[in-house]
Amino acid sequence: MKLAVYGKGGIGKSTTSCNISIALARRGKKVLQIGCDPKHDSTFTLTGFLIPTIIDTLQSKDYHYEDVWPEDVIYQGYGGVDCVEAGGPPAGAGCGGYVVGETVKLLKELNAFFEYDIVLFDVLGDVVCGGFAAPLNYADYCIIVTDNGFDALFAANRIVASVREKSRSHPLRLAGLIGNRTVKRDLIDRYVSSCPMPVLELLPLIEEIRVSRVKGKTLFELAETEPALSYVCDFYLNIADQLLSQPEGVLPEELPDRDLFNLLSSFYLRGSEVSESLEPMDFLMV
Repeated sequence: MKLAVYGKGGIGKSTTSCNISIALARRGKKVLQIGCDPKHDSTFTLTGFLIPTIIDTLQSKDYHYEDVWPEDVIYQGYGGVDCVEAGGPPAGAGCGGYVVGETVKLLKELNAFFEYDIVLFDVLGDVVCGGFAAPLNYADYCIIVTDNGFDALFAANRIVASVREKSRSHPLRLAGLIGNRTVKRDLIDRYVSSCPMPVLELLPLIEEIRVSRVKGKTLFELAETEPALSYVCDFYLNIADQLLSQPEGVLPEELPDRDLFNLLSSFYLRGSEVSESLEPMDFLMV
């Protein structure tokens, strides 16, 4: 099974991805997590350090694939999860999609890409171009990480549009949303009521999730010395169980920007001193 995790930049995709990877490994699966970000820090909480990237390794070998060995690019992290960092082109140059393609190509050359039960792509930021959407070319399911906020749900809606577009060429489906760092779900509920899709889980708003990345450890590893955190691991195990059930998935129709803005902004505008004659979307014109 191939999974691609997307969401607004800074929403906690990598923290979520690492913990899901461990949860899947705890369920007996052989897991590979591929970081798709030039910062190459997706797998940091799994390995405890910034591992060399595929693109840098290939460049050092003058793109002679035959000179690259699995141990040059695949590192085992906590919980038995194998880790790869695709890396990225220099700022302002190149395309992230090319790097993802080279990563998959090399892993296939190493006979590694299809040796895993689960391959999870942790993808940089919002889907804004074909390059960032490239991991969807290899995925069976997309997972969107969001919070209960306006901007994250706008990003989620754009990702939905990209999933629908990519599904035209292969059987890609949306597994659902994961609400991260939130104690409320009113805006999430508003969105999924208009754009129906599963909500896989709502991860609690606790400081330990936020600082786990700073500590360079996953929640599962922290729970070894802080048993009180074990209940948080159950949220990720629940997500893993839903994914392993191989759900049919959905292909929702994204909402037009104006409709989505009106749907979500009405929550913020309720009770505010706004002219009744002014439509919510008109604020974009001010």
